[in-house]
Formats: sequence, C-alpha cells, structure tokens
Amino acid sequence: MSKFASGKYALGISDRSGFAYPLNRMRKEWTGALVGFDEWEAKSPQIEPFPKVDDPQALKDPRPDRSEAMVVHVAARDPVIEDFIPTKASGNVGSVTVTTS
Repeated sequence: MSKFASGKYALGISDRSGFAYPLNRMRKEWTGALVGFDEWEAKSPQIEPFPKVDDPQALKDPRPDRSEAMVVHVAARDPVIEDFIPTKASGNVGSVTVTTS
C-alpha cells in the first residue's frame, strides 16, 4: 500500500481563478471544485430541496347529502284588510310549481 506525500510545499491550482495556492490550504466546494481558501463559498440554502407540503384534498368525516322535504311558509299581505293571508305553495327540484288558493 502506498502513502501520499505530506505536500507541505506543494501548490494547487484553483478551479475558479487559476491562482496557485498551498495545496494543504485549498478547500473543496459542494460542486466538487477545488478552490483557494479565500474563494470558498458555502452552499446556498435556496439550492436545497423545498420541504414537501401536502395540500389536504379530502374532508374529514364526510356525510352524504340529505334529501328532506323543504317546507317554506309564504304569506301575502292584503292592503285592504291589513292582515296576512296564508298562501299554499309546493315545489319540485329542477322546476318550481306554485299553487295559490
């Protein structure tokens, strides 16, 4: 097995600027580039993946629509008698039928 030399006098060339730096003071960036100690930049937090955010699509404990008869009380006012006269009305879904008596 071979060993590497200590390299205390070795120089390295920066991938960014092309300047020569002592090899033991050079740093590797997150991109894999070997740069000088004064050129090194940390990875920006904006490059990190965004956290997964789920938008809920379903309702909790849903219930089906209720089909009940709807009762509406309608009254007409007679200006001569000044009293309410009850009026009978009936209706259907989709079309409205009004019967007065």
